[in-house]
Amino acid sequence: MGSIIGKIILTALGVFVVLVAALNFKIVQQSKAYVLTRLGSFHTIWTQGPHFKMPFIDRIVKVVSLKEQVVDFAPQPVITKDNVTMQIDTVLYFAITDPKLYTYGVEHPMSAIENLTATTLRNIIGELELDQTLTSRDIINSKMRSLLDEATDPWGIKVNRVELKNIIPPREIQDAMEKQMKAERERRESILQAEGQKQSQILVAEGEKQSLILKAEAAKEAAIKRAEGEAEAILKVQQATAEALKLLTQAAPSDQVVKLKALEAFQKAADGKATKLIIPSEIQGLAGLAASAKEIFSDNGEDRK
Repeated sequence: MGSIIGKIILTALGVFVVLVAALNFKIVQQSKAYVLTRLGSFHTIWTQGPHFKMPFIDRIVKVVSLKEQVVDFAPQPVITKDNVTMQIDTVLYFAITDPKLYTYGVEHPMSAIENLTATTLRNIIGELELDQTLTSRDIINSKMRSLLDEATDPWGIKVNRVELKNIIPPREIQDAMEKQMKAERERRESILQAEGQKQSQILVAEGEKQSLILKAEAAKEAAIKRAEGEAEAILKVQQATAEALKLLTQAAPSDQVVKLKALEAFQKAADGKATKLIIPSEIQGLAGLAASAKEIFSDNGEDRK
């Protein structure tokens, strides 16, 4: 009977030892960290891999995620430098770099970060006016990240990024902004229409200018061509006259022929409206000059009647 009881006790003790060993054996996953205390004092930090803690002496007080975390805080009321109250909500990206500081540095780290973010945001916005707040998101994000990262270093937290998710001004401010934007759009539309009309008028004027230039060029070319034609005609006449004189010179005409040609020229001159005709002395001695002159003057008298 006693041996049976002893076996039961040994079996139960073995089961207990195995159970205790199984409960105190841990495998830490990647991107996790276990903060371990021994008899109430910080002992070590477990990283990825298998670990075994002393039963009843060691205790895991916190399991920390080493991944980057995202926290979306509720909208916070802030007041700008020109006394405009608006609602701003922020998104915070952070990672835990020191599990020990994160565990022992601050009580309720998430609440601490939220309050620190709200106060930092109020301080920054309080130095800016409304227009600057709406147009300086990058500057505000950069300042907040720098200040929060510095303030959370003692907590083992690294702030990687801060973003202003929404900036909600009062309703009357929104209405005024919408009216301003509408007026700006209308102004730009008027400017574009004026620019279009101006460009159209310029193109029309340029077209008329080019048309006048082309007409002037055409008239100029026509005048040049006409003048060239007249000059060429005169040159042809002169060339013909020169050829005639050349041929006449080569023929060596007698004085009687020359005087006869001169008389024919005077006859042609008398056919005009001249009232007097002076005959050179060189042709006065020709036979029959008086009769020819009489005939010429008689013909002119009849023509004038």
